[in-house]
Amino acid sequence: MLRTLTIRDMVLIETAELAFEPGLNVLTGETGAGKSILLDSLGFVLGWRVRPGLVRAGADQGEVIAEFHLAEGHAARAVLEAAGLPAGEELLMRRVASPDGRRRAWVNDRPVAAETLRALSATLVELHGQQDDKGLLDPKRHRDLLDAFAEAGAAREAVREAWGARAAAAKLLAEAEAALEAAARDADFIAHAVEELDALDPQPGEETELDARRRQLRAAEEIRADVARAAGAVGSEGAEGALFQALRWLEAAAPRAEGLIDPLLEGLERVLTELGEVSRGVEDLEAQLAGDPDELEAVEERLFAIRGLARKHQVPPEELPALAEDLRARRRAIDGGAEEIAGLKVALGEADAAYGAAAARLGEIRRDAAARLDARMAGELPPLKLERARFITEVDPGEPGPEGSDRVRFTAATNPGAPPGPIDKVASGGELSRFLLALKVCLAERSSDLTLIFDEIDRGVGGATADAVGRRLRALGDAAQVLVVTHAPQVAARGAHHWRVGKDVREGVTRTDVLPLSQAERTEEIARMLAGDVITPEARGAARALLES
Repeated sequence: MLRTLTIRDMVLIETAELAFEPGLNVLTGETGAGKSILLDSLGFVLGWRVRPGLVRAGADQGEVIAEFHLAEGHAARAVLEAAGLPAGEELLMRRVASPDGRRRAWVNDRPVAAETLRALSATLVELHGQQDDKGLLDPKRHRDLLDAFAEAGAAREAVREAWGARAAAAKLLAEAEAALEAAARDADFIAHAVEELDALDPQPGEETELDARRRQLRAAEEIRADVARAAGAVGSEGAEGALFQALRWLEAAAPRAEGLIDPLLEGLERVLTELGEVSRGVEDLEAQLAGDPDELEAVEERLFAIRGLARKHQVPPEELPALAEDLRARRRAIDGGAEEIAGLKVALGEADAAYGAAAARLGEIRRDAAARLDARMAGELPPLKLERARFITEVDPGEPGPEGSDRVRFTAATNPGAPPGPIDKVASGGELSRFLLALKVCLAERSSDLTLIFDEIDRGVGGATADAVGRRLRALGDAAQVLVVTHAPQVAARGAHHWRVGKDVREGVTRTDVLPLSQAERTEEIARMLAGDVITPEARGAARALLES
């Protein structure tokens, strides 16, 4: 519910503070007094597209503040939470405009973009009038309005879930078919590549190990000759043999040397022992380096084969095992793809059937609700002097989607025998306003959380018709907060709260004022609406009679 609307320096309004109440709130005033400024100002703070040049001449900026009360579970709270804004019982919207066209907005003291204002406004306010292209005349909303009238929330949710399951099944099938098609295009290449990789069978880390072994074998080839020469120098044909000969000579001379040769013999034996160990070590190294004469060739051949295959597939050598597994998986997908796709098609068919059943149930609910709504409208139109008009809710097959497979459109026929058509195409301005009012009365339960604004919806009617319009607006005010801009005294008299919009010139400057009216002031205002500039006693009496009725 809209509690207060504060306007500062907008067009002709210097300052205006309006405290709205539940029920039917009426705004009256002479033509050109500035009633449209109020609606423009409210639309401005709600993020609607409004005419340029809103800032009052000479002012630094224009400002509009709207305060709403949000009941528990109000749709605006979800919008606030989604935007990361504080969400409680009070909602404060503020927007300012500069003369150069710049605009800024805040919600609950947090800066926001105009898109957030518009998202909130859709949950807060509905504007109805002869240019009602966002409300009941918008065909895109007719299905939602009919579903709200039918209380079809559970059926809609079932359709939405079934549509989601169908979309998921269709996505899985499409992905599988695309994968199979892509794999099939490369089937020959994949088969050859798998055969080639399986034949080579590269192992993780093998290329690194082969490279290290290759370096070792090449180094061994280079040092083998030097080790062989060293083996000859220290072996029996070299130093070791010469030392053994020296040992035999000294041992032969030792008995005649009376102990002088003994230390030499001991030293020579030690040398021979150590030289023997060196000789055996050199021989072992020589045997080790000799190894398999074909190993280097074998290592190089496998290393070059692995590197060549890696270049062919444009991957690092260490990724060849993973590539082989991927290609094997793609080959398996080709081999088993048809079977998988057959299973996915069965699943999609089952999801289609479930969606079709849920959509059919929702369609039945809509067609039943359409008949009930048409019957309700048939009872609302005669009091509004539309007794020869017909309202028809069309429910036709449409494109399947998350909201079902029905196309809903509100149509009307204003003359007997004439075919029905879109309301805004077949109804005159005055008829259109009354059609919208009747429809809104029938859909009143859906509007309990909204502030409904009717802009001169009574234009072109008077007398008993205007009285019927006023009565229905008053009834609508029992279910929701209603604001109506009106020139009809019969409508104004039905209001629970009344404001007068006036314009005067003070100190050479034109200003618009908005004032709440007491009961006595209401009598004068309605008398003016009845009589014009000169208010007669008869007009006052008629005004009192209207208010008392």
